[in-house]
Amino acid sequence: MDALTALKTRVSADHFDPSRLLSEAEIRELVAYATEAPSSFNIQHWRFVAVTDPKDKERLKALAYNQQKVADAAVVFIVLGDLKGYEKLPEIVQRAVAAGILPPERAESWVNMAQATYANNPTLARDEAIRSGALAAMALMIAAQAKGLVSGPMIGFDPEGVKREFAIADRYVPVMLLAVGYPAAGNLPRKPRLGVEEVLAFGRGREF
Repeated sequence: MDALTALKTRVSADHFDPSRLLSEAEIRELVAYATEAPSSFNIQHWRFVAVTDPKDKERLKALAYNQQKVADAAVVFIVLGDLKGYEKLPEIVQRAVAAGILPPERAESWVNMAQATYANNPTLARDEAIRSGALAAMALMIAAQAKGLVSGPMIGFDPEGVKREFAIADRYVPVMLLAVGYPAAGNLPRKPRLGVEEVLAFGRGREF
């Protein structure tokens, strides 16, 4: 399935076939596609906790208002954003330097700008962590759709409870839960979208 078809056919699934699992290699492949998403300064704020064990899924389900898809999906990703991702940028840019993509002086400039942008602005750092995590989650959803899977993003959960129950450090903010697996009967068809004329303006904003 090509990317445009995946975009046009994806639904937010509520019903998954609990008898069909995904291998660790398949889960790794989905995350590899997710990491192709863009991020500010290429910080790559996203992190993923893949919950596959039935007992762990039941613990997570209890923190997600007992949504059954948490138990039935092959994997539920806890998508995280790194609030202090900029701290890892020096190492990240060195990979770009070694690959001949960035000259050393530009890499150093990126590090300095990222530190100045985020180190003393926790609100912006949080916004960026959530933004980047959401972009990566969308990439993962499109990859899942292209591979014949379905996905269901969730914001209905207790983020502090999830952090506590799954030993997630304070530097990470839970962006969403993302259930992925094979579909079962009962999923709603794709719901209507607003038309382009309802969401697009050229040149200046207006009251949409």
